[in-house]
Amino acid sequence: MSHPIFPDLKSASVFITGGGSGIGAALTEGFLRQGAKVAFVGQSDASAFVDQMETATDNRPLFIQCDITDTSALQAAIDKAAAAHGPITALTNNAANDKRHATEEVDEAFWEWSMTINLKAYFFACQAVLPAMKSAGGGTIINMSSISYMMGNAGYPLYTTANAGITGMTRSLAREFGPDGVRVNAIAPGWVMTQKQKDMWVTPEALAGHLDRQCVKTELEPEDMVGPVLFLASNMSRAITGQLIAADGGVVVTG
Repeated sequence: MSHPIFPDLKSASVFITGGGSGIGAALTEGFLRQGAKVAFVGQSDASAFVDQMETATDNRPLFIQCDITDTSALQAAIDKAAAAHGPITALTNNAANDKRHATEEVDEAFWEWSMTINLKAYFFACQAVLPAMKSAGGGTIINMSSISYMMGNAGYPLYTTANAGITGMTRSLAREFGPDGVRVNAIAPGWVMTQKQKDMWVTPEALAGHLDRQCVKTELEPEDMVGPVLFLASNMSRAITGQLIAADGGVVVTG
């Protein structure tokens, strides 16, 4: 899948959480092909992926191994990325974990873990990049959410709770930092066929049922999220902030 070129993204300093696998890997490649300077974090070693991206795009990303549930480590990774590539002007909060769970089984430790990885890390990444964006006269933040909470899905109530929180946070930060030229938006993917989803939860019956709910009857791939993110990161969307865009093939509607 090819994407249009956004000239203002060339040489932009971009930071992505969870940028070495799934949707995040597609976003890393998408920004690299724009000529951006990309740094990303992940919990697992991504050295092979970095080499692969350099070969494919002639643009080597900076990988910083980091557990985003460790706020100080996440902040340090953002500082390291800024030192290498210049102040971050485009942040994509992408890392998340939709581990299935029943309400009755949730204890405080699982609550804290789920909220930390799915919401708290988003907030503190935003907080960490905002001073430099304000100094630069602007920047853009894209928070990856999910349509799960909009559908009222069962099976992972803490995940949907965090997703709803992402939307609220996005709108408040957009209002707070809009005067500084910082735009903050969210994207809610539908059921994207990452390898993790295929390995753990995709069955022919479940997929058929979900496709029945989509207006567009084709499976969504990680690459389908790249265009919306690049658009929101570029000046082409300079009038758009505080919004949630559902990139889901038409399962839910907004407005």
